[in-house]
Amino acid sequence: MINKNLVITKLEQIKTYLKEIEPDLKLSPKNIKDDYRKLRTLERDFQLIVDTMVSINTHLISKLGLPVPDDYQSTFSILGENKIIPMDFALKIAPAVGMRNRIVHRYGDIDKKKFITDIQKGASDFKQYCRYIEKII
Repeated sequence: MINKNLVITKLEQIKTYLKEIEPDLKLSPKNIKDDYRKLRTLERDFQLIVDTMVSINTHLISKLGLPVPDDYQSTFSILGENKIIPMDFALKIAPAVGMRNRIVHRYGDIDKKKFITDIQKGASDFKQYCRYIEKII
């Protein structure tokens, strides 16, 4: 059985992280890139958002008896395949896991400007993810 309180708490965490970075997302990518604290805050909150989404995904997968994912990115496609979130949305948001891994594990150089613009464009996807999950609980 899905632990609704756990999922609701995690959704609230995502919303809090988004509120923390919202003012910075209105700035130009250059202003963020040139401000070490803003960039690191954006990176860390992005990591926390992705980690929390994956945590929700794995909880739902486990409690609903869905197939075990091969990796964190595939948790999104499993939810899509099982109509918990739309499949096209699952495929759109899943690559965030790869970006999270490149940031956290420092896999090569990251195009900071592209990362910033991707987050600026993609923040609405994180909000949409929350809405999809709220519908099933």
